[in-house]
Order: sequence, then C-alpha cells, then structure tokens
Amino acid sequence: MAGDAKAGAKLFKTRCAQCHTVEQGGAHKVGPNLHGIFGRKTGQASGYSYTKANQDKGIEWNEETLFTYLENPKKYIPGTKMAFAGFKKEKDRNDVIAYLKESTA
Repeated sequence: MAGDAKAGAKLFKTRCAQCHTVEQGGAHKVGPNLHGIFGRKTGQASGYSYTKANQDKGIEWNEETLFTYLENPKKYIPGTKMAFAGFKKEKDRNDVIAYLKESTA
C-alpha cells in the first residue's frame, strides 16, 4: 500500500525528528541521520555509534524491512537502543516510509 508522504512528514516531525535528521550531511542526534537509508544495511551510517545488535542484524533497509521494524523496533532488533515503541497502524508506517523515500534520497 502506497503511503502519503505529506502525512508521513507530519508523523516524522512529531514522532521521529527529536532523534533523527534526514538531510544529506545532517547531524546524528540520539539516533543516526537517515539520509541514504534505503539500500543501506543496519548499523552502517558513518560516524554513528550503534549497538552490537543493530550492527549484527545484517538486513538491508527497504520498504519491507522498515515496515516491519517501525511496527515494533525492539522486537525486530532485540538490543537496539531505539526507545520508540513503534507505529501500530499500517497506514502510519506506510506514510512515514513514503516520507523517508522522498526525504532521504
């Protein structure tokens, strides 16, 4: 299901932006900068200190892996330091992913 990037931008701003930036060359905050996330493996953003769990997960971020991860990050990567509980609604996950596809490319 295709997401709504505008709705995703609002969700990102209220639920994600306190810990993540998306622009190229953006700073790492509590969480890593997400620019270039699609096609990157877990735990690989340069200059960010990841947990071993995140580094060892070894999956590539794409629509499917993000959709699963964003529902319950601690279930998908046990040991992650991401404190966010997740987006329980499929629509919210699809919207955030649509926003990330536009904003991190």
